[in-house]
Amino acid sequence: MALTPVPYRGFFLMNDIPISRRSFLALTALTASTAAPFFAGCASNPVTGKRQLMLVSEAEEKRLDAESSPHQFSADYGMVQDEGLRRYLAGVGSSIASRTHRPSLPYRFVPLNAVYVNAYTFPAGSVGITRGILLKMTSESSLSALIGHELGHVNARHTAQAMSKNILTSLAVSGLASAASGVGDTAESLAAGLGQVAAGALLARYSRDNEREADALALTYMVKTGYAPGGHTDLMDMLRSLSNSNPSAIELMFATHPMSEERYQASIRSISKLPENVRKFPIYRERYMDNTNKLRGMRSAIEQMEKGEQMLSLGKYAEARTFLQQALKEAPDDYAGLLLMAKCQLALENPAEAKKFAARAASVYPSEPQSRHVQGISELGLKRFDDAYNLFKKYAETLPGNPNTIFYQGLSAEGMNNRKLASGHYYEYLKEVNQGEKAKYAYGRLKEWGYVQ
Repeated sequence: MALTPVPYRGFFLMNDIPISRRSFLALTALTASTAAPFFAGCASNPVTGKRQLMLVSEAEEKRLDAESSPHQFSADYGMVQDEGLRRYLAGVGSSIASRTHRPSLPYRFVPLNAVYVNAYTFPAGSVGITRGILLKMTSESSLSALIGHELGHVNARHTAQAMSKNILTSLAVSGLASAASGVGDTAESLAAGLGQVAAGALLARYSRDNEREADALALTYMVKTGYAPGGHTDLMDMLRSLSNSNPSAIELMFATHPMSEERYQASIRSISKLPENVRKFPIYRERYMDNTNKLRGMRSAIEQMEKGEQMLSLGKYAEARTFLQQALKEAPDDYAGLLLMAKCQLALENPAEAKKFAARAASVYPSEPQSRHVQGISELGLKRFDDAYNLFKKYAETLPGNPNTIFYQGLSAEGMNNRKLASGHYYEYLKEVNQGEKAKYAYGRLKEWGYVQ
């Protein structure tokens, strides 16, 4: 039976090509097949020293980080190709990390090609910082405050705390508390439940208390490293001003890092209590400017890309194309710009054009896999199912662990009229994802073909 591909707008593009930032995290955290025992009991908080309920071990934090961060970083168009900027960010970050409460974690500091304004961290210290926010800062002191804040969340184990609370809530609601010592189906159900809880906890926005603690730790860490504490207030002021003048630019950042006037005022009060000699530590403005010089030379193009991405999110595809065309005139070999245009062309139902831009992106940054995923979707739109299948296969070999890729392999195999191959992929997909349109589609095909009752 010939396959009619599902329309781009609802099924392929907006949340799934590549899958959204949030979806990547949700789909690559814990699954029933990989869930490990969580029950670490009580532990001392690394920051406060107080005993607290902690059902997530440090080893589990590291595993979650290692599994999830590569997918998120790829969703944000991978690490920048400016080797100097990479080294600079790694140096600043490592210097601060060595002065934290958990200096032995496997920290990474990754400048990302994404153009929206954001920074985030995974539980074991994989920190992503976008080009968008790097362009908004003007000193190394502010950068240290940003990094210190993310490391505050890691060192206070905010994600692990949220996961532990959610695990208990899940057990209480579902009545599975006795399953911890059980076997068979009950234990399997518990593992599946923990998988869902862990994914949700990774995505949960930090509480205001979490943000206050991370702010305080950022100030501690940056001063220990020798940075002027005024960079902390400068960062807060920049974010506050941006939220007033262009709130859509930092919508995602504020979804996970709630900002408030209170945090800004708290920063001023905290700094006023520090010794005068500490307040006079250097801000390293010139050093920051020197190391971000190439990036700032692309400011206009990146701002056009940011506007184009905002128009894409609003469904204004023609406007998005105009902004992205201007960006690519100024920066014709920008990986993020090329893939944003490819996605725009898919939204405009021009898969042939989308394929061209995705192929150019692949040639510009061959080691970053997202371009293959977008090429695969383009080939699906052109009904070149064999080529689509091979592209999704190559993507999965480079970046394994994305269930959506398994689904699209099934869709491609179905287009090739290979039901046996397609059913295998749909079955594998349903083992990891059991809700949503794709799960419904996959199950429907398996039922129609007689593989399930």
